[in-house]
Amino acid sequence: MTASTIKPQNQALTLNPSELRLRHILKTLPREVFIKDRRKAWTSVAISVLLACLGYVSIAFSPWFLLPLCWIFTGTALTGFFVIGHDCGHRSFANRRWVNDLVGHTMMLPLIYPFHSWRILHNYHHAHTNKLDEDNAWQPFKPEFYGSAGRPLQWGYQAIRGWFWWVGSIAHWALLHFDWSRFEGKQRSQVKFSSLLVLVTAAIAFPILIATIGIWGFVKFWLAPWLVYHFWMSTFTLVHHTDPEIPFKPESEWNEAMAQLAGSVHCDYPRWVEILCHDINVHVPHHLSTAIPSYNLRMAHRSLKQNWGQYLRECRFSLSLMNKIVSECHLYHPQENYESFQSYHSSLKDNKK
Repeated sequence: MTASTIKPQNQALTLNPSELRLRHILKTLPREVFIKDRRKAWTSVAISVLLACLGYVSIAFSPWFLLPLCWIFTGTALTGFFVIGHDCGHRSFANRRWVNDLVGHTMMLPLIYPFHSWRILHNYHHAHTNKLDEDNAWQPFKPEFYGSAGRPLQWGYQAIRGWFWWVGSIAHWALLHFDWSRFEGKQRSQVKFSSLLVLVTAAIAFPILIATIGIWGFVKFWLAPWLVYHFWMSTFTLVHHTDPEIPFKPESEWNEAMAQLAGSVHCDYPRWVEILCHDINVHVPHHLSTAIPSYNLRMAHRSLKQNWGQYLRECRFSLSLMNKIVSECHLYHPQENYESFQSYHSSLKDNKK
């Protein structure tokens, strides 16, 4: 961003970026984007449940060579379950907290995802988006930390920042979301409840599945779609927060409004993915306000393009996009934002000469 001032269209604001606050941006959004619609919310639940059921039926009756397509469809439909739980975690699904908690737990339970731990950690990410050493959603390692890490951690980090990015959310899920000792007070009790709920469910359901349909049945009906779901979770997270031009800033330089407006990415995916995932790809308005329900994100994005379009980052999901991210965006660099593994190791070799 090279502009020294911000001049949103149709607004009388002219602000230096350092003076920009979220309220300046939110005032330009239509009031309707913040309104919850009970019919739309529950329709999204019905759509996800019906599509997931359709996916499981297709798995049950399809020949073996069509199973990968069935897994992709079903896993993507299950990602829609998570997006509804995502709205519940932000309290944008319903007005009553107990409804958000009930629906959130219900939708995330088939994914073996603890609702409260995800809700708390994810809201922390929203409060510290692209803040160095604070954002808990896959921020880049600093070179000095990476260099001092053991080989297993280096290899693991290279994998999820490379072509194995799609398993990154599995590591995030396993390492962060079941440890209630990380939390305190009421939050610890909530996280413990959510964690034990999914663990007990898995301990009961998985043996029953294996006993009734066998190991292959368990893989076919649960594990394979679950891996597809994590593919989308990993991909959405990485693409929406990673670009060679997006900086991670130390707290002293961090501006919340600019981090949310220009530090998250809108990415267009195939339309069937966007439908099954309830427009979670329309990411920028969601970062500006978590109060916007998923079914209002497109309306909010149109308003942002009209008023703040010069600061929005937009792209289209493709192999070339992923190649750009996994080839360049590895380690933190204070001037260039990112340093690749290749550049880092080349520098080490040069320093040893």
